[in-house]
Amino acid sequence: MPSATVLRAHLVRTGLAGAVATTREASLRSYRLFAARDPRVLIGIDPEGAWGQGELLRLMARRCGVSADPGHTAGRDVIDPALTLAALGAFADRLGAVARRGAPVLLGTGHPHRLLDFYAALADALSAAGCTVLTPAQGRRVDMTTRFGLRTHRLDYVRGVGLVRPWDGGRTGGEPGAHTHSPLPVRLALEAAADAGGPLPELVIGDHGWVCGAGQLGFEAMGPADTDDPAPFVGQAEGRVAVVVPLDDGVRADYYRPLIRYVLQRARPAP
Repeated sequence: MPSATVLRAHLVRTGLAGAVATTREASLRSYRLFAARDPRVLIGIDPEGAWGQGELLRLMARRCGVSADPGHTAGRDVIDPALTLAALGAFADRLGAVARRGAPVLLGTGHPHRLLDFYAALADALSAAGCTVLTPAQGRRVDMTTRFGLRTHRLDYVRGVGLVRPWDGGRTGGEPGAHTHSPLPVRLALEAAADAGGPLPELVIGDHGWVCGAGQLGFEAMGPADTDDPAPFVGQAEGRVAVVVPLDDGVRADYYRPLIRYVLQRARPAP
């Protein structure tokens, strides 16, 4: 397992934490939209609190390490690597607890181009530990609103990880799936699992709508989130998301590999 010092250096060197590619402008825009209850930014969370822009900024400063200064309005945003490391530890601890019980799990991503390998490695380890990796609603239709209007997708699973693809099959050339923030895929999956009589997941692992949609429905959920995704952090603050790992969710896929090793070796989800 890479030491915390080595992993911290990797986080900063690759832009997973420290100065990240996400801009301050993008983050502040998301906070404004969340405060206005824009569903594109709520991504499945129905906030109980008021969560105005100032309150959101203070929350993200505490949980991510972004600047709490509202006058700081431009440039690259910042994630405190110490907060990332602490959240990875909590993530690994929950993963290990579920693995030791052999509990059923559901994994899904709205970032398949970047994070599919990360989740697939977790799915492999959990399966080896005796967990049932659920794949409900395989091939089912999902109609989602995008910036191009209503688009029909289908729910697929790749190496045990849920994602969506365009209904017509989409582009060829190894595209693993579509980028989406929608909570509809996880809602469909959970509904299908319930309709089939179970089992239901004890833990949902994912990002964007997967983690927020599951948490809102009362399932234990955890996953990563960037500085311009306040919804998972609000969900965590209100007790509906168990663990949120602050990191840049759009870097090269291979940059997440040391995180996989760190999490799995700390969790020790062995058979």
